[in-house]
Amino acid sequence: MTDVPARLHAQQRALTAHLRDPAQVPAPPGLDARRLGLHERLVFNNVLGLLGNGFPVCVRLLGEAAWAALVRRYLAVHRAQTPLFTELAAEFVQWLQGQATLPHPALAELAHYEWVETALYQLDASPLPPAPGLDPMRAALQRSPLAWPLRYRWPVHRLGTDDAPTRPDPEPTALLLRRDPDGQVRFAAVSPMAAQLLELIGQHPGSTGTTYLQQLAQAHGMAADALLLPGAALLRQCHDSGVIGPAPDAGRRSA
Repeated sequence: MTDVPARLHAQQRALTAHLRDPAQVPAPPGLDARRLGLHERLVFNNVLGLLGNGFPVCVRLLGEAAWAALVRRYLAVHRAQTPLFTELAAEFVQWLQGQATLPHPALAELAHYEWVETALYQLDASPLPPAPGLDPMRAALQRSPLAWPLRYRWPVHRLGTDDAPTRPDPEPTALLLRRDPDGQVRFAAVSPMAAQLLELIGQHPGSTGTTYLQQLAQAHGMAADALLLPGAALLRQCHDSGVIGPAPDAGRRSA
């Protein structure tokens, strides 16, 4: 009797290995071929449907046949780290990012771009409280957990359209993704420098807007005050839209 769990585990592994990759892994002996074929189709079509719903632009970019072949490859080689269907899209994005070759060179970035909208929509976080009268140049700042700056090599917001580019732009594509208080997720194109500024605030909260702008200017080999004037206008706009706000201990800090 002690061998029963081990044998059952081995049988389950043999069956699932075949279901994931029926073209390369033979079916365990003694199983009805018709019923096994039904299970094969159910497994593949379920994964194909879930991923297709999550990445419609990727499907459009590749075409149905190439997309199905990619999902087949993913199902055959990837070992899921979670049993939750809601996490399948995130694992698929991570898998794409680790692949040396893909059917389209922009596919990993495009998939990430499609995934982040759902990820931010589902994020359990609250917007920053309003802070009327705040001077973001003098106040210690933080970035809202509901505002994500994104940078890509490819213009991902244009892929899948009739005028989609065939190669990356010389300058990175920078986007700001945010969830508004009404629950709507919105994208806006920003400059790469603006995205870097918001990344800096998010990674190192608690400094003043002046400090962040001076750090960013120096990182780009500019004079320390080179970005203060345009940066002040950007920070005020970000504050007014809830992208940034005072750090928790802002009242005990000074510029």
